[in-house]
Amino acid sequence: MWKTRTAIVTAKDKSDNMPPLLSLSAVCLLLFSTVDPSIPLQEVRVSRETIGKIAVASKLMWCSAEADILFLLDGSHSIGKGSFERSKRFAAAVCDALDISPERVRVGALQFGSTLHLEFPLDSFSTRQEVKANIKGIVFKGGRTETGLALKHLRRGFPGGRNGTVPQILIIITDGKSQGPVALPAKQLRESGIVVFAVGVRFPRWDELLTLASEPKQQHVLSAEQVEDATNGLLSALSSSALCTPADPDCRVEAHPCERKTLETVRELAGDALCWRGSRQADGVLAARCPFYSWKRVLQTHPATCYRTTCPGPCDSQPCQNGGTCIPEGVDRYRCLCPLAFGGEVNCAPKLSLECRIDVLFLLDSSAGTTLEGFRRAKTFVKRFVQAVLSEDSRARVGVASYGRDLKVAVPVGEYQDVPDLVRSLDSVPFGGGPTLTGGALLQVAEHGFGSGSRTGQDRPHRAVVLLTEAHSQDEVAGPAAHARARELLLLGVGSEAVQVELGAITGSPEHVMVYTDPQDLLGQIPELQRRLCSQPRPGCQAQSLDLVFLLDASASVGPENFARMQTFVRKCALRFDVNPDVTQVGLVVYGGQVQTAFGLDTHPTRAAVLRATSQAPYLGGVGSAGTALLHISDKVMTVQRGARPGVPKAVVMLTGGSGAEDAAVPAQKLRNNDVSVLVVSVGAVLGETVRRLAGPRDSLIHVAAYSDLRYHQDTLVEWICREAKRPVNLCKPSPCMNEGICVLKHGGYRCECRGGWEGPHCENRVLRGDVLMPHSSHQEPAGGQQPTPSQHLRS
Repeated sequence: MWKTRTAIVTAKDKSDNMPPLLSLSAVCLLLFSTVDPSIPLQEVRVSRETIGKIAVASKLMWCSAEADILFLLDGSHSIGKGSFERSKRFAAAVCDALDISPERVRVGALQFGSTLHLEFPLDSFSTRQEVKANIKGIVFKGGRTETGLALKHLRRGFPGGRNGTVPQILIIITDGKSQGPVALPAKQLRESGIVVFAVGVRFPRWDELLTLASEPKQQHVLSAEQVEDATNGLLSALSSSALCTPADPDCRVEAHPCERKTLETVRELAGDALCWRGSRQADGVLAARCPFYSWKRVLQTHPATCYRTTCPGPCDSQPCQNGGTCIPEGVDRYRCLCPLAFGGEVNCAPKLSLECRIDVLFLLDSSAGTTLEGFRRAKTFVKRFVQAVLSEDSRARVGVASYGRDLKVAVPVGEYQDVPDLVRSLDSVPFGGGPTLTGGALLQVAEHGFGSGSRTGQDRPHRAVVLLTEAHSQDEVAGPAAHARARELLLLGVGSEAVQVELGAITGSPEHVMVYTDPQDLLGQIPELQRRLCSQPRPGCQAQSLDLVFLLDASASVGPENFARMQTFVRKCALRFDVNPDVTQVGLVVYGGQVQTAFGLDTHPTRAAVLRATSQAPYLGGVGSAGTALLHISDKVMTVQRGARPGVPKAVVMLTGGSGAEDAAVPAQKLRNNDVSVLVVSVGAVLGETVRRLAGPRDSLIHVAAYSDLRYHQDTLVEWICREAKRPVNLCKPSPCMNEGICVLKHGGYRCECRGGWEGPHCENRVLRGDVLMPHSSHQEPAGGQQPTPSQHLRS
């Protein structure tokens, strides 16, 4: 009946050849393998999304037809008290879906072991609350597993039942290890019209459960260890007989592959030993080698089919657009995790306004290599782009040029009245044909593409050239492209797969290339182009003082390759800050199997040194604890003696894959209580509940789908850091006082009230008892408004 998978191969049984004397004197070794009690004993092998639908569907089921339901609870010693309590929880969960009343569903309970004990008959209670309370109060009896005797007793009828005038349902909850025959009494009950469910607990004997259950067997055999799954399975079987119905008419009973597990004892040949027995001669003794065996309990897996009800989920209609991830939140609610460009819109709808200050010149290939059709596609792309992203209050300006043999500026940057005027100008741009001289066009764009009167210095906006081509250049492009980039032009390329490599060489980075495989997909690149134009590095908080610590997850769950991606991300973010001891200080902490300060706040006084040290940060591996890492920052990094500056805003940016964050919510809140801002950057397809709790306020979390996408979130991170840098600060948070000194605010400054044995501005100097004192700074209050700087000898 079963197709069984197991890791144990049973040795050939040689007991038939063993001398009788050996069977009395040999020592049997019973070796029990360690089995995790949390292993699911019946597991549906489907996606996590389907598992969620199964859990939701059981809450949508309702059984209101007339029925007598009797729970037959195995209370024998082989079950044990823990599994007996799980049996009761399953019975109570089933009751949640029952319309319990004298006229509708009646419920009773029997417990069996060596004897049968009636807990309460079916006509005892008339409400669901009463039934559940009495199920909860059932006391474990113990004894032998006399399942057959209990079944024979029920042939007389259900206690308190309606004598077969309504459907009768028997739910047997047992480990299937009966100490008597069960096949015949179970068959007689089924033939009398009783529907029998066999629900396994602990590590059941599935073959006995199948013997007990009604047809079809797979629908009437369940596991109480997984309450939601078992409840759904039972209600799904009852829905086929119209006893139960789902609230949503679109719910369906479906077959799913599942696996049932049990512990079985197997015997292995362990070796042989010398043994003796009497010979056929009266005075002789025969010596021989006799085998002996060991026994193991192994977890065996039985493939099966489970039938479960699944109901339509709120994410089935795929409401999240533009690559957003739909997260169901209950029966009919959901939320969308959106890419950066669409985060502010409902369902990640397009958010395509060019809010950044930038001048963009579209450079269209109108050579014979691109063809007239390709040139028209490029013009359509530019039209749709400007219609989608330009508005009256847009800070971006757009121009259009075409090239073949020579460059022709059709629309100078910003020289149009409105968007319709720009579109009309595009319509009049002619196709030129001729050779594809992309290199020459780039040289001319670098010198004259943005006009001779362009503003310079800090007043000049960013400038970008968007090259659209489907043809390889017929002149050299590397030198002209490098010249254009040296003139601080951002080069972006949009083209077919055929020119992907060449566009990478022109733009200087594969990240600046957008490729379409089919001409129809070209317009799909509009949101990506908008995002790349407005996500270029901009100065960070140049004039704001800040103590900033990055915390990187370097555990085995992240891996060295993804850890390197996080290092790159931190380096690019650090480029946006003026790193020096008077403005921004940067520290880095990594955690895995241990927590390590890669470098402290006052270790590197320049941005170049921070970048080098970030690249050298170690990957640790092991199992990480985010909570321990945050406590390390609180106690050993964000302190005066380690270089933190009183009166300066402080922030921690934590990059994590989500693993090991279970213990981090309290340490994170401790930092926030001390006026240290904490931002969590969580990487992974699914945002875990522990990470949500760790992040605290909604604006203190950035969710990134993959490590390779970190680069798209630099602007969001820098904006958050800059916003935190502008917050008012409390000079006493975190306390600059050492050795349990108390920080007291006064006259725009602070002073430290030191405890016995310590003195100094920050209670850093030990006072020796007797006539000799350690040298120490005078115990004076800093001048009003002046923030004391920790002296070098404070930093250990």
